Amino acid sequence: MSQPAPAREGTHAVFGNGTAHSRDQHRCVAAAYDPVTLPRLAAAGVGPGWHCLEVGAGGGSIARWLAGRVAPGGSVFATDLDPRDLASAPGLEVAVLDVARDPLPEAAYDLVVARLVLQHVPTRDAVLHKLVRALKPGGLLQIDEIDASYEPPLLTPDAEGEALYVRFLRAKTAALRAAGGDPHWGRKVPAALRAAGLTAVDVHLHIGVRHAQDPGLGLQLNHTRNLRDRLTEQGMTQEDLDRVGRLMRDPSFRAASSVLYSVQGRRPCRERP
Repeated sequence: MSQPAPAREGTHAVFGNGTAHSRDQHRCVAAAYDPVTLPRLAAAGVGPGWHCLEVGAGGGSIARWLAGRVAPGGSVFATDLDPRDLASAPGLEVAVLDVARDPLPEAAYDLVVARLVLQHVPTRDAVLHKLVRALKPGGLLQIDEIDASYEPPLLTPDAEGEALYVRFLRAKTAALRAAGGDPHWGRKVPAALRAAGLTAVDVHLHIGVRHAQDPGLGLQLNHTRNLRDRLTEQGMTQEDLDRVGRLMRDPSFRAASSVLYSVQGRRPCRERP
């Protein structure tokens, strides 16, 4: 089966798909965050017969897990600006979707999930309301997002290495903001879900320690390559990126991870007038 074409010209993702960098990024994201995302969905009761939408499905680890979970009788609609890194399967449909521009069916899904997506969408508040409207009454929305405002280095070989890592983090934050993102948005998600009319808002936080074998640090290493042009626009040189990459591969290196906020809320069965 041929894959859907990427979204129309004029729509740009910070992290493109269909490259060696994108596949490495999807692998790191799944390894780092599936152990948080998937148990949250399981605990919420996702099961046979559920109809699910994933926005920004990336490499598809969540969508594949959902497809196995909702069978028989359920379905998963996995979408992305560029879904070439996704593969359809029984119960799993793949499609191009620009969530900032394209319409969604109303009251169609038992579950809508988006991980590490809305922080990159400048119109994230409007998109959040669109996702809520796509839920059936009583349906569940799960948004998993990071807050990168606190991820300090903890152990570096010397003060120069510490300063370099901090400069890399600041350059990445500036690059994402320049593209219309908000890398600190994770902390705002609980209030955003409540403002969008959801009830039973439930918040789970995850923070860890980055080290050479940690997939979260692998994601940071990926960004030295995947975001190279954007980072150089923020003042990092290729030599800087090479040095910070070597620093992160040092077995003695330790840093706090960003905070992952996994937030769930339900569309009320009866809407307020």
